Amino acid sequence: MSDEKVLLITGASSGIGRATARLMAGRRKLVLAGRRVEPLEELSAELGGPERALVVGCDVGEWDQVETMTAASLEAFGRIDEVFANAGFGATRGFLEESPEHWKSMVLTNVLGPALTIRSTLPHLLERGEGHFIVTSSIAGRRVLPGSLYSASKFAATAIGEALRQELRNSEDGRKIKVTLIEPGMVDTDFFENRPGDSALSDEDIARTIEFALDQPPGVDINEILVRPITQSL
Repeated sequence: MSDEKVLLITGASSGIGRATARLMAGRRKLVLAGRRVEPLEELSAELGGPERALVVGCDVGEWDQVETMTAASLEAFGRIDEVFANAGFGATRGFLEESPEHWKSMVLTNVLGPALTIRSTLPHLLERGEGHFIVTSSIAGRRVLPGSLYSASKFAATAIGEALRQELRNSEDGRKIKVTLIEPGMVDTDFFENRPGDSALSDEDIARTIEFALDQPPGVDINEILVRPITQSL
């Protein structure tokens, strides 16, 4: 088994997940997971092919697919060191907006998704006795937004990350496993129908915060990173 660390990224086909993969590609083997396989395969080819960046089609709201993702990662690389539970999407604000089906899919992805990703990969990290979980929440997971079920889903993601951290601190096998919550403000990604442009952060800005958290020495656990564009007041 190689000594090179393996970083698993869900929601890797675009935005923050894709930017993180590109930034870390020279320093990690990668597992690129997501529902849209074609852009993942294009990204993998860009980053060195399946020996460097394994592609796994996965809907993180479906347990059997998450289990398959973890098994494929271990089969290909023999280890998982870092898990970036990043998959997520939003909804138009307003409780009379969007369809109930859209809401259900969003909640399954944004809430059940990180929980299932953790559940599937945690046994391996506990067995190894070390590792790092990163969970993408949002400033919307700290401040309630009017009419936003997305905000509620990100409050849940924030709680999942902190609940995991506390559980691991009380576990003999999990004391060396780190947990970091990433809480971006406005980011110029495909998340928005009308891209905010220069008034927002770039997905590369958030990728660098993830790199910072991953680069800390073993005894340092960066628990939360809230990052806003300088123009954002709330």
